[in-house]
Amino acid sequence: MGLSTHVLDTMHGGPAVGMEVALYSTDGDTATLVKRFALNADGRTDKPLYDNNTLKVGTYRLVFEVAAYFKSRNVALPEPNFLGRVSLDFGVAHTDQHYHVPLLVSPWSYSTYRGS
Repeated sequence: MGLSTHVLDTMHGGPAVGMEVALYSTDGDTATLVKRFALNADGRTDKPLYDNNTLKVGTYRLVFEVAAYFKSRNVALPEPNFLGRVSLDFGVAHTDQHYHVPLLVSPWSYSTYRGS
């Protein structure tokens, strides 16, 4: 399946509908934007970010617009807010495997793992 992501809003107990996300390929300190997208009604993308034919071995970064998402949900956030963006750097070593990068997030915390 390649590379996919999924965001769950743990404050409201559901998918992070409409959260803006950016995907970058990285090489050392250099990050190159691959694409920007908004999450669908399931808190996912409509199709994989990469399929197994286009995914390359290397390092990547997903940047999730956390503060903007919670502000759009009318959550009162302090200024500056605790989490503005969540940036996850990860490596892909095996392009024949599925790399799923989920994010569980609230305005004050987040966790991630390599999903299936």
